[in-house]
Amino acid sequence: MHKLAAMAQSTSRTPSPRSGTAAETWNGRRVGITGAGGELGRALTRCFRERGAHVVALSHRSEPSERDATVGPNAWVRWSCGQEEDLDSTLCDLDLLVLNHGVNPGGDQSPDGLSLAIDVNAMSHWRLLQRFEQLHSTAATGSDVAELWVNTSEAEIQPALSPGYELSKRLIGQLVSLRWSAPAHERVGLPKLRKLVLGPFRSDLNPIGVMSADFVANQILRQAAIGLPLIVVTPNPITWVMMPLTELGRLIYNRIFRVSRPDR
Repeated sequence: MHKLAAMAQSTSRTPSPRSGTAAETWNGRRVGITGAGGELGRALTRCFRERGAHVVALSHRSEPSERDATVGPNAWVRWSCGQEEDLDSTLCDLDLLVLNHGVNPGGDQSPDGLSLAIDVNAMSHWRLLQRFEQLHSTAATGSDVAELWVNTSEAEIQPALSPGYELSKRLIGQLVSLRWSAPAHERVGLPKLRKLVLGPFRSDLNPIGVMSADFVANQILRQAAIGLPLIVVTPNPITWVMMPLTELGRLIYNRIFRVSRPDR
């Protein structure tokens, strides 16, 4: 913990000023996106670049031999699940981290398939969430605090025709809800946490999605610009109603049974 905090202090920069418009909000900011080689990752990269952000792609894939310098990421960092600590030097230098990587095992319910889904979709996100919070725990509070966005999917509360995918997404969704439910004084100085609950969009994981990744990415940034912590993008009206109610129920439950202890 102390080593991580020292690293964050040693790489601190003067934060770029934010303003009221969506474009100026991200102008000059440093944004890291995991799963940047996927459909949504590429769409988010384009949207952030259009708004003047410096985008760092965090991907398990090798850097493409040809990359569009105008809409593609400014930098490419290759990493693997289970080696999250190797990203510390990169995470220290970010204003926003978007956790977006994932796998869909489909109907594979073998122990290996379930272990892979849980590790990639849930535990890897959880490890990166903790590392980013620790690295930025000494950041200034207020408008210059870092941000952390976690893409959980509406599979948290809706069937996705993939039991392993649903299980892993519910796990990371509930872990984020637990962090949300921490008392305000325990989150002072920690990154602002947002949850992305997305419906089916066309991608390698879901080739029959009803939304385009560009539409979803633009909606995410629009909702973030108006300050929503729970960002929902889906054509399914049930999710719009059930997700806020689910979060409220989790908040009440977690607060009732919470025993406050300092993070280690």
